[in-house]
Amino acid sequence: MTKKEVNQLAYEIVGCAIEVHKQIGPGLLESVYETCLFHELQTKQYHVIRQVTVPVVYKNIRLEADLRLDLLVNDCVVVELKAVENLIPLYEAQLLTYMKLLQKPKGLLINFHTENITKSIKPMVNEYFSALP
Repeated sequence: MTKKEVNQLAYEIVGCAIEVHKQIGPGLLESVYETCLFHELQTKQYHVIRQVTVPVVYKNIRLEADLRLDLLVNDCVVVELKAVENLIPLYEAQLLTYMKLLQKPKGLLINFHTENITKSIKPMVNEYFSALP
């Protein structure tokens, strides 16, 4: 994939998140938004996996840890959902770590507990994005 394709995919995922937010609004549990966004993305023919187990490698040993991310779209964009009053830096660090461990170039941190969802979306990229053509 190219940077342009990854950015276009992220843009389309954001559009799906906006549609979910428009339909059901703020105030629900994160799991509800995850289910709805998963459905919205699938209806648009994206390849989406929910609750992806993230491998943890410590001192060159793969350890079993219950580390899971919310959604992985087209094996390229990590989507971490929240339904919280305020996004804190820990959530950004969490997303960046998922991206690094899975070697994915782009991530989206989306908070549904807001009146204007477009102001609460944080796109993030890393060195894998920088390496794309």
